[in-house]
Order: sequence, then structure tokens, then C-alpha cells
Amino acid sequence: MNILIVEDEALLALELESELETAGHTIVGQAMSSAQAKKLADQSRPEFAFVDIHLLDGPSGIDVGRHLAGLGIPYVFVTGNLKRIPEDFAGALGAIEKPYTMNGLQHALGFIERFVSGAKSDPIPPSLVPAPRIKNETRVSCAG
Repeated sequence: MNILIVEDEALLALELESELETAGHTIVGQAMSSAQAKKLADQSRPEFAFVDIHLLDGPSGIDVGRHLAGLGIPYVFVTGNLKRIPEDFAGALGAIEKPYTMNGLQHALGFIERFVSGAKSDPIPPSLVPAPRIKNETRVSCAG
């Protein structure tokens, strides 16, 4: 997948980029602010994005998420504060809580890859907090 990383902590962004590239994905860009993220999303049209909630310009990751959702780009929040996520998850598939382990990230990424490609019956890994709509979609698919 072509992936956008929206993260204001350079070390975390580089670590995530390395892990995603090792898994065979292409990083189309990294953004540290909401304006940068929206511009990159508009220009590169990634297939997926990882979005931190608190960016250089404040807690603007939710606005970035809504922008991505408006473009039809699936994404997950990567955050140290799950309480900041709105009830509707702003269109996100879910969230990965910081600090995360590489193993947890790999399990979440595997689920995300399969979910985005249409396989909605896989169990949700513990490292991914699913949005309510995803939890319901996956549960329905598992039962059906």
C-alpha cells in the first residue's frame, strides 16, 4: 500500500516508516502539521494513513482524519490519548495506542491490510482499538 504518516515526533515517524517499508509498503510522505498532512493527502492520494492526534499545530489530527475520510482514504489514529478520539472516530478504522510494540503494530498492520483489501472476517488484534462501525462490520462478517 501507499501510506501517509502524520506524526509530529520525528523519531516515531521514522520508526513507523521503517516498519512499514520492511512490511513492503511505500511511504508517500510524512507530515508534522495538519496543513502539511492535508496537502500531502490531496497530492499523493495514499491508500492508507497513520494519523497522530496531537500535531505541531495542536490537536489537529482529528481534522486531518476527517479530511482523509472525505477523500475516501482509510486511516487509523496513532495516539497516546484514546480519550481524545470522538465517538464516531472521525471516520477512522480504529486506533493504535502509544506506546505500541513492534509486534502489536505488525498485528494491527496485518489486520488493516486485509480489511482494506476487503477481508472483513478476520479477528481484530488487541493492539488495534476498532471504531464502533468496524467492530460491528467485522462481527457481522464473522457470524455470517
